[in-house]
Amino acid sequence: MLVNTKDILTDAQKGQYAVAAFNVYNLETAQAAIQVSEREGTPVIIALGERYFPTVDVEGFSSMIKAMAEKVKVPVSLHLDHAYEKKSIIRAIRCGFNSVMYDGSKYSLEQNIHFTKEIVEIAHMAGVSVEAEIGSTARGAFSDEEEGNGTLTDPDSAKVFVAETNVDFLAASIGTVHGMYKGEPKIDLALLEKIRQTVGIPLVLHGGSGTPEDTLKKAIQLGICKVNVNTEISMAAVAFLQKYTEKKQMAHLSTIMSDMQQAMEPVMTKFVRLLANNKF
Repeated sequence: MLVNTKDILTDAQKGQYAVAAFNVYNLETAQAAIQVSEREGTPVIIALGERYFPTVDVEGFSSMIKAMAEKVKVPVSLHLDHAYEKKSIIRAIRCGFNSVMYDGSKYSLEQNIHFTKEIVEIAHMAGVSVEAEIGSTARGAFSDEEEGNGTLTDPDSAKVFVAETNVDFLAASIGTVHGMYKGEPKIDLALLEKIRQTVGIPLVLHGGSGTPEDTLKKAIQLGICKVNVNTEISMAAVAFLQKYTEKKQMAHLSTIMSDMQQAMEPVMTKFVRLLANNKF
């Protein structure tokens, strides 16, 4: 069933668990995410980044996800990830996305508040929830996200930001990266605890891929309700395709895509079970 992302994360916050937001790019990644969540009995957030708009028919993609969501009993939401342009956010709202992320992290706090507040007002009129970011997530290995400067979230700034913008959930930058870590992860859980003490809304962790499981568990205990996962899924699919081409065997495309979907599902299952925190 299709539900608002805010409802999913409010329940997660009350239940002290987190929900996976899987970045998807095609039919197979979407099917894998929804089928895994249905098997595990957990909610799921299907995320499409603004950066994929040039290669994905957004309106068609939205219709596909909504049709798939209505066939399952678990809560499913459709989320716009890392959007920088107001026109992209309006487009997503018009075609039925349940939540949008406006990323104004490159701006000063005052500018970020100004732009985010405008987006919140637009989205809330349509019943769509909004995620925003204070600080900036750096880019690690094998990521196709834009380069962030890695600035960590200041708790006092986060408090002001949330109060001024009325945003629904907040991405906290605590040292995770988009992609895989190039060295040992340096994740500041003490900072996360301070942010939790100043901000009452659900918190989001970008950069789930490669993050140690113990760290994720502790982050959930400290208020993380949504974890974005992208690169590990991509790597599983690409690794499957590389192994297949090494065999130098010709097969039908439908078979290859079906097998690729199966290769992604164990990664998704791992995250769904870990983030559920034994609540399902």
